[in-house]
Amino acid sequence: MKFATLKPMSIPPERKLPVTGRAVEDPSFYQNEPVSFVRRGNRLQGRRADAWERTAHKYIIEPPRKRTNTSVADGYEFDQAAVYGRKAPLIVEIGSGLGEAMSHAASGNRDTDFLAVEVYRPGLAALMVRVENNELTNVRAVQANAPEVLDLMLPEASAEEIWIFFSDPWHKIRHHKRRLIKDTFVPKLERVLVPGGVVRLATDWSNYAEQMREVFDASEAFTNLHPGERAGEASNLTKVRRFGLEKDEKDPEFIDERGGWAPRFEGRTLTGFEGKALRAGRLIFDLAYRKTA
Repeated sequence: MKFATLKPMSIPPERKLPVTGRAVEDPSFYQNEPVSFVRRGNRLQGRRADAWERTAHKYIIEPPRKRTNTSVADGYEFDQAAVYGRKAPLIVEIGSGLGEAMSHAASGNRDTDFLAVEVYRPGLAALMVRVENNELTNVRAVQANAPEVLDLMLPEASAEEIWIFFSDPWHKIRHHKRRLIKDTFVPKLERVLVPGGVVRLATDWSNYAEQMREVFDASEAFTNLHPGERAGEASNLTKVRRFGLEKDEKDPEFIDERGGWAPRFEGRTLTGFEGKALRAGRLIFDLAYRKTA
């Protein structure tokens, strides 16, 4: 999409698009392909800027770019053994935010390699601060759009687990097509996970949680690790609908008979984002699925 250069054009906030891959030029991109997260500012200040200067060359992977600085060029493949200097189980976190979950997990599992996929550079810089403070050698990160990382960068059957915690729920119905978790995204995860590999999901938005459950339950490639669990009165979905905890109208008769929700993943530390959601009275939904073959 090109705009006239004679007069600057302002775009309403709800119309702005992430500057990632093909989405730059083709707004219809969202109708067919998911993108990971909305791009925000890349400016670094203070200790984040200092940490980036000291550590980026060691811990930030720079793939060749196809179009933008968050795209991945065709033909590039991640060489885990060369990058980490060893061969170990690999866990990939899509949308690592400020690096709280990854740094915590990496600190307690130094025999495992961790890869953060994030488009927000200040978030990656915050992760670098944590890497330095905890003297982590098993963390690497890439500033890139997740679908391109899964399609092009990561080898087939290379990850033991993929974590997607609190991806953008795109609340408005007309924006649901922009959500990361939908049927076209599942094959990307399947390709990268080893047989028996696990994808872990979490969200604080019930409608998105239902969509995640629907998408993965419909896939023959994945099996719910907690089928039927936390249904009925034990379901957070029941509580949200019964008591009108979100903007949806209250339905005192609603009951989630399906369940399938996972217990809170013990490997996920309480991040600032999740803590804020809990303080606001929101409920958290966890899901876990295993690749069947």
